[in-house]
Amino acid sequence: MPTICSSPLPQNALLNRYEQDGSYTDCYYIDVPHAISMSEYVATFYTTPLFRVERKILALFAGRPSTDADAKELAFGQATRFAAWDVEERASNQLLLRDFLGQTRSWLMVTSIGPSTNSTRLYFGSAFVPKSRSASGQPSFGFLFHALSGFHRLYTKALMRAAQAKLTSVNRDVM
Repeated sequence: MPTICSSPLPQNALLNRYEQDGSYTDCYYIDVPHAISMSEYVATFYTTPLFRVERKILALFAGRPSTDADAKELAFGQATRFAAWDVEERASNQLLLRDFLGQTRSWLMVTSIGPSTNSTRLYFGSAFVPKSRSASGQPSFGFLFHALSGFHRLYTKALMRAAQAKLTSVNRDVM
């Protein structure tokens, strides 16, 4: 089973602007032994059973319901809003989403691994914008951020594992 790794953001990551402004950022990746397109990754990520649970919670608490069809429209560039997020920026191999309160960002990216392989590196990362800054510019994220940081790391890995499993299953069925 492929390992999910924590890493620095790639140099061209759309999430870099948040790292540079002092926001908290993270970056994880997993390699899969198949060619995966950006649209395939986004559609799969947001339609896994685990993420469907998050979508239901967001529909209840944020009042922004979403469907698998909405996720696919987002994946193929036909929507600029999905569940609790709005598209902040999109590139051919990346998607940066901003939550409707402007406090967090979600980022997905795909890259081909080497010219002689058919493998893909799938990235997922987040940014948390500071609640405030001290007079010296030090960011403050608040109690809830610190209390949930461990859960965030575990949940991020679970989301990536769910997407990887679904993508691997889909590719096995095609073969």
